[in-house]
Amino acid sequence: MPTATRDGTTLRYETDGDGETVAFVPDIGCGPWLWGWQHAGLAGPFETLTWAMRGTDGSDRPAGPLSVATLANDLDAVLSDHGTESVHLVGSGLGAMVALHYARTSGRVRKLGLLAGAATGTAYDPEPFFADPADATACRETLSSALSAEFRAEQSDVLDGIAGWRGDEDADRESWEHQRAALDGFDAEPLYEIDNPTLVVVPGADELIEPAAGRRLAEELPRGEALAYPDAGHFVGIERSRPVNDALLGFFDSED
Repeated sequence: MPTATRDGTTLRYETDGDGETVAFVPDIGCGPWLWGWQHAGLAGPFETLTWAMRGTDGSDRPAGPLSVATLANDLDAVLSDHGTESVHLVGSGLGAMVALHYARTSGRVRKLGLLAGAATGTAYDPEPFFADPADATACRETLSSALSAEFRAEQSDVLDGIAGWRGDEDADRESWEHQRAALDGFDAEPLYEIDNPTLVVVPGADELIEPAAGRRLAEELPRGEALAYPDAGHFVGIERSRPVNDALLGFFDSED
């Protein structure tokens, strides 16, 4: 797996497919497993790039509290290392905030796909999702905060798989807390300065981010549009992978 280095920190990333690059920005504490439902669906028409934030899946641990700006600079280092000049971004939760910040500060970004996003860190309370990667039971049980009851009842085997991936890739408590610090004080306002075409996917049963925050994000971004899944939980990209992938493919493939 290739690596990028920024300020002495090694960051792991991986690419697949050909075409324009779609880079996936992970949620708090999550390893690249989170994007297993998306990168395979988009690879082919696009080149997909997944990366591991500090403290996950072999990337160096953070030395202290992180900020959204620091994580956006890490993303920039990964894209620079890969030689990416133009990119579509897909972010979830904290990753959606990083994508918003990066779109404001970088000329690389064409379009944004924001899953369970919000404009402010105060809108997101990820604590119920945290699990010690060494605790297999907790890695499975805390999925109740991120996936709907209907999905959990119908996809028990998927939950088993996710729990295993979390144990292999997710951040431990210290690294998770350093990532969580990025939420403190984050505010993407003024949103009118972010004029990238943006698809905001709003899960209506999200227990970690208020769905109203996602709807507001779509309304206030100059070129934002909302796609709602009223019964889906926070990880809407897992629960509604096929229609979400179709929506992202159509959105990124359309004219700006």
